[in-house]
Order: sequence, then C-alpha cells, then structure tokens
Amino acid sequence: MKDGFIKCGAASIDVTVADTKYNTEQIKRAIDKAENDRLNLLVLPELCVTGYPCGDLFFSETLLGSAKQSLSEIAEYTADKYPVVIVGAPIMYDSKLYNCAAVIHSGQILGLVPKVNIPNYSEFYEKRQFSSAFDLPIGYNDVTIGEDIVPISEKLIFKNSNMENFRIGVEICEDIWASNPPSTALCESGATVIANPSASNEVIGKQAYRRLLINSASGRLICGYVYSNASYTESTQDVVFSKHNIIAENGTIIAENVPFGENDYIVSEFDVNRLVGERHRITSFNACRHKDYTDIYFDQPLKDTVLTRKIDKNPFVPPNDALVSERAQAILKMQSYGLKKRIEHSRANTAVIGISGGLDSSLALLVTVRTMDLLKRSRKDILAVTMPCFGTTKRTKSNAQKLCELLGVSFKEVDITDAVKQHFKDIGQDTSVPDVTFENSQARERTQVLMDIANKTNGIVIGTGDLSESALGWATYNGDHMSMYGVNSSVPKTLVRYIVRYEAENSGKELSEVLFDILDTPVSPELLPVGKNGEIAQKTEDFVGPYELHDFFLYYMLRFGFPPSKIFRLAKYAFNNEYSDEVILKWLKVFVRRFFTQQFKRSCMPDSVKVGSATLSPRGDWRMPSDASYRLWMDELENL
Repeated sequence: MKDGFIKCGAASIDVTVADTKYNTEQIKRAIDKAENDRLNLLVLPELCVTGYPCGDLFFSETLLGSAKQSLSEIAEYTADKYPVVIVGAPIMYDSKLYNCAAVIHSGQILGLVPKVNIPNYSEFYEKRQFSSAFDLPIGYNDVTIGEDIVPISEKLIFKNSNMENFRIGVEICEDIWASNPPSTALCESGATVIANPSASNEVIGKQAYRRLLINSASGRLICGYVYSNASYTESTQDVVFSKHNIIAENGTIIAENVPFGENDYIVSEFDVNRLVGERHRITSFNACRHKDYTDIYFDQPLKDTVLTRKIDKNPFVPPNDALVSERAQAILKMQSYGLKKRIEHSRANTAVIGISGGLDSSLALLVTVRTMDLLKRSRKDILAVTMPCFGTTKRTKSNAQKLCELLGVSFKEVDITDAVKQHFKDIGQDTSVPDVTFENSQARERTQVLMDIANKTNGIVIGTGDLSESALGWATYNGDHMSMYGVNSSVPKTLVRYIVRYEAENSGKELSEVLFDILDTPVSPELLPVGKNGEIAQKTEDFVGPYELHDFFLYYMLRFGFPPSKIFRLAKYAFNNEYSDEVILKWLKVFVRRFFTQQFKRSCMPDSVKVGSATLSPRGDWRMPSDASYRLWMDELENL
C-alpha cells in the first residue's frame, strides 16, 4: 500500500448449485490464496455462496438459512486474514429477498450491499425471487447475521482507516449494464475502487462488450474496477458462464483472464493516489457527496505492495508495433494540420526550417512536407537550411542534404563559421574555450539566419525542439528555443524516435536508408568541435542523461504529479536493472533541478500544437512561476 498501491484480485470459484457447504470451502480456498498473495481486496462472484442459477430454490428457507450460516463461517475464517473479501449471497430482510454482496474483513461482516437493477428479460428472471435495493425501507436498515448486526444498503462506502484514498464501493452484475449505474454516485461520493461480483453468462459478442463496458466505466469514473464473474461449474441448464474476470484502472485493462480458460484468479495493483490526483486535475469530475451515503471503516494495516502490473519504461510510447503505427499516423496528422492552419493564417510564402541531420529537425521536415502536400503547394516552398559550424560532422551534413533532396524541398547551405568567429571577436570570446558562450553563440546565429531568411521570403520559421528538451531546458534561450510555430513541442524524444522510424519503414528505399542512419546517429546539438576522426564530440545524453529516463520522469511528474520517491521506485521496476539505483537517482536529481531552473524558457515558448496527453506550453497544460523553488523535491531525493 506504499505510494498508494492497492493489490486487488478477482476470482471465480468452482460451485455446486445449492450446496453452500461445498461452496463455502471453495471460498475459503480462494481467501487462502488471497492471503498468501497479501491482497488488499478479493472479489468473488455474485451469489457464489449458493450458486447463481438456483431459481425457485431461493424461496427455500433451508437454502437461505444455510447461506446465512455460511456467511458467518466465512467471516469467522477471515479473523486472522489480511484481505477485504467480497462474496455474493442471498439475504432476507423485512419479508423481501435481496441479492447481496457481503463485504467482510478481519472476522466481521462490515456491510451488505444489495443489487439495485434486477434483470427480468431474455434469460434473466431475477424479479421472480429478488427485490431491488430501492425496495428497502427508507432510513437505516440492518440485518443480524450470527453475532453481527450488519448494515444493508446500496449506499455504503468502505474506507481503510489507515489509507485515506482506499475507498471501496460495490455494485452487482446488471448494475453496470444499467443506464445509471450505482458506481457513478459511489465514485462521486468518494469511492476509488468499484467491486462487481457478477454472474454474466456468455453469448456471442458479449465478451467484447463486457470488456468495453468495464474499461469505459473505470475511465469515466476515474476509478479502479474489479469484476469477478461466475464459473462454468454453475448450472448449464439454460446458460453457461466463463470465469471472465477483469481488472481495469482509469480506462485501461490491467489484468484479464481468457474466458473458459483454466485460470480463475487474476491480480493487479491500483494506484489510488494517482486516481485521486486525476480527479483533482480533471475539474469536470463531479466530486459531490450524495445524500444518505454511509462510510464504514475497516482497519487494514499498511504494508509494502510488491508490484506485478507492468510499468512501461517508455510511457509515452504505445506497447506494440500496431499501436505505434496508429499513434504515429495520428500525431503526424495533428502536427501537419496544426501547421497548415498557421501557414494559411499567416499567408506565408515559405516554411523555413533548420535542418541538421538529427532526429528533431528530420521529424519537423517530414511534418512540413506533409503540410505542403495538404495545402497542395510545391514542396519547393519549404526552405531547408543547413548551417555548418565547428561541430558539424560529414555524416549529419550529408544526411541533411540527402533528406532534403529525396523529399524534394529547397535546400540551402549557410556556413556560419566566419559569422560566429566575427561575433567572438566582437564580444572578446576566446575561440579555444568551448564554454556556454561558445555554444550558444552558434545556436543564436543559426536562429538569426533562419529568422532573416523567413523575413526575406515572407515565410515562417518552423520550430524543431521537442517536449523532452523543453522539460530539461536543453535549448539556447532565444536561439533554437525560438521559432514562429513549433510542431514537435509536445512530442517527447522517445516518441520522436518511433515516429521517424515509422516514416522510415513506410518510405522508399533511399529515403528509408537516410532516415535509419539518422536514427542511428547520436543525439547532439553539434556545438563543440568534432573529434579527431570527424566523429560527433558532443553527445547530449552524456551531459544530461538518457532521454528514456528523463521522459519517464517527465511523464509521472508532469502527468500525475508524483513525488520523486515514487517516481524513483517506479523507475526501478520499469527499467529492471538496466540502470543501477545510483544512476537513476543521479539523473532524477538532474531532471528535477533542470525542470525547475529552466522554466523561464517555457514561460515564453512559441505557439505549438498539442498532440499528446502532456505539454509544457504556458498557455496549455503547465503554468508555473519561473522562480519556484525545487528545495522540497531535492530534499526528498537526498533522503532516499
């Protein structure tokens, strides 16, 4: 439960219809497994104490009395157990029978949540035996089970007294299929995890719809959702069940088993702190306390949660090639349509772009080419300018020229060496001292050349810098930091690489070869003199650290506001010994320091198109004082 992680499980159990003694033993076995795995929450299927399809046996006092005794026995069995356990059972109250979920912890039945929406169509005829939660008498109601006096209501929220953000709400099977599911009001009233004990039979097409329903509910309600379904060991007189269990978090399915498969038990972890943070950020989430909702507290001690869910080391990048291609196409389209509007609005005759033979400028050029094609204008209206100086290598210069030739854009070389030397002379800079002035003078000279060419040709300068560089402030203020429209500004470096790779894989042979060579070229601003053998001497990741680490840090700090200690922990899981703890911590400190100290560059960044879930535009997702202190963040890192 450290850092807000809650380990939850959904299990189907083998049942014998109407044999509560057998079913109770199966429930105990599931509880033992959950105890062994140190689950915070275990959800078992609807009416699993009796079996779901008992039909008119639910009118039998024998069955109902035995079910009640089983609940007492199950509760007693959890006396020394860690998990909260939710089981389905029929409960009589005030001459009516209710299809309930019993929430049990540490030897006690905390509450009974009755089903609200009772299906009575097609293969379902529950109204023959069961009443809706809406039929409960108005006011507080309780049921005596063994020695426990247990509240019964659909308006119960179960809260861990040791962890504020772990709050469980319950709805049952059909409830999620209804037009106004109970989970909506439960989440608006504070529940962060919804448990659904279910008996959803299989018919053609239902599996996909069930996945969609649960996944979208978790996204719409910004919650964790645990769905436990009945087993194919239930009666098959008219229907069959499949053990299809699902765990979803905020619009993503994080665990699922195969229907009719052997596995009847799935486990994953919810980050309830992240869910609460999302609700905080998304102001349209309706956080309101609905009338008559009751909090019931349980005391589950805090323990470290071993994570089993996958933590992607490239969170900005889709997990498989098909999704990468889809994402790349979508981003290129957004970038090019954003630039199209800007060129049309400014009535620009040309699009001027500095081309270096590196990843960012190559992507910006590819986007600009698409834009001109959309405008049905000649690609010659793109003026690609290479500006060699002290650090330019033959490899990058050659790739820049080849790329422009193959794309059919106008290409111009402006050697800025003499201009920079004159500038050094003017300001008294020693040409043998490769300091920050040595570097930035070149960057600003390049920007001046681009701006003046744009003026001369009635054009606009296309910015090439990406999101990762903006986060780190890895740009020269009023140098490559500046443009008239930025097309890469919300694309992180790790994703830039995948988009360029997508273009390489879908291009002709010659263009593909050039793009793949650009992909293999070390990231560099090429502002320091080349090495003895003409190789790149200045490799960005040697100075600021690996971009895959910085993009990971950026994602969790910017998107979710995680503290450094939690980001550090997640990075260790994600990179799984690719980097030592010391290396991760070193670059995390660099990231935090640079992120805060370089805000002044972001405060006046040019217009740019947002294409992803995060951007650092001062007019969009990120507003921060340029003189904010990073002391609290660094103190936390120093104390790790």
